[in-house]
Amino acid sequence: MDKNTLYGLLIIGAILIGASYFNRPSEEQLAKEKKYRDSIALVKKQELEQKNAIEAQKAIETKTDSVQLAKNYGSFANNVANKDSIEFTVLENELIKLKVSNLGGKIFSVELKDYKTYDQKELFVWGSENNKFGTSFFAEGKTINTEDLLFDKGQGVIIANDSLKQLSMKCSLGENQYIEYKYSLKDNSYMLDFDINFVGMGNIIPRNTRTIALNIEDELISKEKGKKFENQHTALYYKPIEENVEYLSISGDDEEKPESKVKWIGFKQQFFSSVLIAKDSFAGVKLNSQMADEESDVLKNFKAEIELAYNGNNVESYPMQFYFGPNHYLTLKKYGKEIELQSLVDLGWKIFGWVNRFIVIPIFNFLENYIGSYGLIILILTIIIKLVLAPLTYRSYLSSAKMRVLKPQIDEINEKFPKDKAVERQQATMALYKKVGVNPLGGCLPMLVQFPILIAMFRFFPASIELRQESFLWASDLSSYDSIFTLPFDIPFYGDHVSLFCLLMAVTNLIYTRMNGQMTQGTQQMPGMQTMMYLMPVMLLVWFNNYASGLSYYYFIATLFTIVQTWAIRKFMVDDDKILAMLEENKNKPPKKKSGFQKRLEEAAKQRAKK
Repeated sequence: MDKNTLYGLLIIGAILIGASYFNRPSEEQLAKEKKYRDSIALVKKQELEQKNAIEAQKAIETKTDSVQLAKNYGSFANNVANKDSIEFTVLENELIKLKVSNLGGKIFSVELKDYKTYDQKELFVWGSENNKFGTSFFAEGKTINTEDLLFDKGQGVIIANDSLKQLSMKCSLGENQYIEYKYSLKDNSYMLDFDINFVGMGNIIPRNTRTIALNIEDELISKEKGKKFENQHTALYYKPIEENVEYLSISGDDEEKPESKVKWIGFKQQFFSSVLIAKDSFAGVKLNSQMADEESDVLKNFKAEIELAYNGNNVESYPMQFYFGPNHYLTLKKYGKEIELQSLVDLGWKIFGWVNRFIVIPIFNFLENYIGSYGLIILILTIIIKLVLAPLTYRSYLSSAKMRVLKPQIDEINEKFPKDKAVERQQATMALYKKVGVNPLGGCLPMLVQFPILIAMFRFFPASIELRQESFLWASDLSSYDSIFTLPFDIPFYGDHVSLFCLLMAVTNLIYTRMNGQMTQGTQQMPGMQTMMYLMPVMLLVWFNNYASGLSYYYFIATLFTIVQTWAIRKFMVDDDKILAMLEENKNKPPKKKSGFQKRLEEAAKQRAKK
């Protein structure tokens, strides 16, 4: 090392030593730094102590919860649901999609794939936020509800023969000791097989237990455009064994405890239903229906409580079925005539239902196979019905014409016998009718024959899911009301819109009433009858404004066709002069044997005369 290098290193060392001396921290700075390090250490110590305290508290709470769970649920304490552990399993075929929750092992929702709500959203036939489905029973001194318990997928989803899909949900207490909900779904079916199995519960459920309660509850959400009209066709249905199908009140709250055993219980809306079906029967059934707030989307709230017999066997099984699907008559019928699911489609009472089942539906389905427009189907169906009834329409008109041409002779009788001799007047009138061969009820009988068809159609159209969301002309949905103008206010009983089909129906009824009044002018009528007849179209205008537009369209076409028929009969088939000549000719014929009706009428007149 040379001299210059040595001097350089000494100078650098001196500079570093000097800088270190003059830049050293003061006593005050050293104290401040120490205080800062001490505060950091204190914070870390406090955090550690707080963390230990929280963990200790959690341990205490966990222990407390465990004690409380054991107190409330006994052997089922480890199966109580945790919100973070809720999962769903999908079970589906081409028609329906079910979501099954591990919370309670129950069906969480059921979507019908081929249908949408009126606003084109997914349609769930089951799946309100407040729906309930579970069993409850007494075990180890506690009431256990399966809706509080977690179920695990037993064997998961099983596919057998490429058609049957099964899902087993189990709430297990140990080996060969569990509660199982088993679901089986076939392809292209709305029917779901459902089994409840209690296995190895003999040491959990008391030996003196005789029943296990099955509780079902659901809120029925509106799915159609006309909520009020839809609500009129929403009810809780049930089928007693060997009895006709019954249902709870449609217009108010109701409760029922059927005395006999029940085959099935249906939560039915206008076009869709959820039905629980027993393989054998249900006993100890309690049903409840409650109206919902008019401002909400809920129509009604349905509840069903069922007592399942418990015998204390090692394996207790309860086989059932669910139907989740449309209220389509032929679809429901194919699942078994003996089950009578088709009764969910309200086709009317007795004779009205027969007309729909054996006449209207076969014709409608036949036309449906060849015609794509349901508006045209209704038109053709109407024409077919009116043509079949044409002979009755003719006879009714002919009877009215006979009464009309006899009016002058009836007036003579009325002048001959004053009002205070009503019996003599009636006897003379009946004698005239008998002499000329006129039945005063001849015009009524054909109308009575047509009446069942009129009422049958009133039931058919609101119940026909085929018309749902099918448009025709200005009507966007033939199963609901049509509207050409929305009112800025709501008119009681009428609504907040103007239905054109309803308006056309009322106008044609008014025209027919006027025409009929002209044809029967001069015949004997009850006082005020004409006024009542003119009020009917106005009443129909109010009643039908919120009804299915398909129904109003049918009545409009039917009445219009009747007007044309009546005009044609009057113009080309019936001549008043010829009818009068025929009646006068009948006077010269030998008297006919009195009918039973005439004998009873004359006898009644004689009895009144004696009083």
